[in-house]
Amino acid sequence: MHYNCSFTRKANMYLITLFVILCASFANLELIELNENNWKLMLKGEWMVEFFAPWCPACKSLSPIWNRFANSADQIGLKVAHVDVTKSPSLSGRFLVTALPTIYHIKDGEFRQYRGSRDGDAFMFYVKQKEWQKSEPISSWKNPDSIHMSILSYFFKLSHLLKDFNTSLQEEYGLPTWGSYAMLAAATIIVGAALGLLLVCIVDFLYPAKKSQRQSFLLSEEKSGSAVDDEIVDDIEYNDDDDEAEDDEEADSSPEVSEAEDEEVKPNSCSESDDDKNDDAEMDSDSKNKHPNKSSSSEVRRRNNPKETK
Repeated sequence: MHYNCSFTRKANMYLITLFVILCASFANLELIELNENNWKLMLKGEWMVEFFAPWCPACKSLSPIWNRFANSADQIGLKVAHVDVTKSPSLSGRFLVTALPTIYHIKDGEFRQYRGSRDGDAFMFYVKQKEWQKSEPISSWKNPDSIHMSILSYFFKLSHLLKDFNTSLQEEYGLPTWGSYAMLAAATIIVGAALGLLLVCIVDFLYPAKKSQRQSFLLSEEKSGSAVDDEIVDDIEYNDDDDEAEDDEEADSSPEVSEAEDEEVKPNSCSESDDDKNDDAEMDSDSKNKHPNKSSSSEVRRRNNPKETK
């Protein structure tokens, strides 16, 4: 009898536990979990999506309210979902999530960020009264479905992978912090160089250079050297022409200079001849003074013999 009672109690406890689990599963049946693989489901129909993180206190306080809202949202044809940013980091980059929790309203691919009160009644009023029409949708360049936002999401995913890799290096392999950062820096440099080389090869393949442009560096140097030599030769010829012109000008001006010099020399020669005559006269006078008798005797002879004078 005692055995039957204990068995009945255990069976009742199992049933109660199963009932609680089923109730919890049905309670969360309307709440859809989106990730990097199925997030495009929100592009069709009307959605309310919450971005949260398990460690966020505000997200924890909003969780029961959001679950109740998801259970009642089916009445108005609304789908309610949430995204764990720790599991889907690329979606946080795609939607530019900078604060948690962040709530978006999506209607046929138009995204609007919900900025109202965080309670079930406010959510229902926002959807039923179409309050979302009063706010402008996000701009096209911020559209999560655009190409550039897709590229940005891959960068966010890469950063998350690098963070996990750094954590595993320190915790599992015991690598010091500086060692893990040095390894990541070296990997970044190598990957950057490889991507740069790949980009150059792609550009060269898509836009090949013309044959006229494919000249070696030596040929270009030879051309530049010949051009410099030509310039030097031209300068030398130009200087020779200038010298010849200067010589011609000097030749033209030399007769005038010689004539002027001759004119200057003639007066000097005349003056020299006059000086010579004066010197001769002085010498004659001196001789006369020295020999006065000779002169007088000659004069007497001339007077006495006029024939001699004739």
